[in-house]
Amino acid sequence: MGKSRYDVIVVGARCAGAPTAMLLARKGYRVLVVDRATFPSDTLSTHLIHPPGVAALRRWGLLDRLVATGCPPIHTYEFDFGSLVLPGAPGTAAEPYAYAPRRTVLDEMLVGAAVAAGAEVREGFTVSGLVLGEAGRVVGVRGRGPDGAEVTERAWVVLGADGLHSLVARAVGAPQYNENPKLMVGYYSYFSGLEMDGVFKAHSRPHRSFGAWPTHDGLTLVGGCWPFAEFGEIKKDIEGNYLKNFELAPAWAERVRGARREERIVGAALPNFFRKPFGPGWALVGDAGYCKDFFTAQGISDAFISAELCAGALDEALSGRQPFDTAMTGYQSARDRHAQPVYDFTLQVSTLEPLSPEFEKLLENIDGNQRAMDAFAQVNAGVLPMAQFFSDWDPSRTG
Repeated sequence: MGKSRYDVIVVGARCAGAPTAMLLARKGYRVLVVDRATFPSDTLSTHLIHPPGVAALRRWGLLDRLVATGCPPIHTYEFDFGSLVLPGAPGTAAEPYAYAPRRTVLDEMLVGAAVAAGAEVREGFTVSGLVLGEAGRVVGVRGRGPDGAEVTERAWVVLGADGLHSLVARAVGAPQYNENPKLMVGYYSYFSGLEMDGVFKAHSRPHRSFGAWPTHDGLTLVGGCWPFAEFGEIKKDIEGNYLKNFELAPAWAERVRGARREERIVGAALPNFFRKPFGPGWALVGDAGYCKDFFTAQGISDAFISAELCAGALDEALSGRQPFDTAMTGYQSARDRHAQPVYDFTLQVSTLEPLSPEFEKLLENIDGNQRAMDAFAQVNAGVLPMAQFFSDWDPSRTG
């Protein structure tokens, strides 16, 4: 470990960084986490945690803590295609629920768990650059805390958990692959007086999608999506276009009109790519290493899974059981193996193209079959691969 004060410095303390830090600190490693935010703080996010992500919280001993915050469980995913409505259970017997906690609650909880595990967390700390050692190896970070004084901290590994626009990834020139353009733009806000009764509800129409799900404090997140090609027109009147979407489902539009919008409308359009998640003295986790459209709301669940994989690989390397490159190559392979099916599914549905005749026939075929509708919900929750769904419920096989 040489002269390094820390084994790992984690840049970014949200849904990827804080869990990775927590897991490493629980193993006894010296971990520093820095984030320019102070917690609690909000961030742009659909903040839906599908059952695989919920399972991670349970493994970490944090699920009961989340439930205790009053976050409502989501037991049903309901998909309205206009001509038919398919409700299904998104989870499994072991993990039946999804949750959609506000990031003000979730991120503070995760940071607290990292601190409780023994990690040092510095909030309000802005990283200005990386420190390089021999042969260009990353050996630390430079940055400023709330007092404005520049400090340098050293570590055996610097871990970028700093999101899509990762400073760490840019500084090391992390190569991107499997890139795809922005496909969709989405905006959302929060409403009171729009009770969802534990249901995540999504409406799909040709070139349009909108949905809602319950969160903290009796609020409901309500979002709408358009093809990215229409972004220029949509942003000329965001609120008007946001509300116009709902008129494609008159009963839903009526419900929204009867509710009260409590916060401003915010949104984004995301690119789709993988980055090589490691190199000499550095690694990436979460959106810093793998980003996709938020249409499928898989970001948090994927961040949790990649945190576990990354922490496990770093433990192998830090302990000396495996060389760093060997351990981190294994991390990249495992991450990509997990992520690729969800990534491909996200690319497919984020185009907002009308249903193909074959897929529409499949959905008509499963209408009313609860096991099949549950399976469809589980595809959207990242529990079941789409290929398996097709294999089990293709009309040519099921009649």
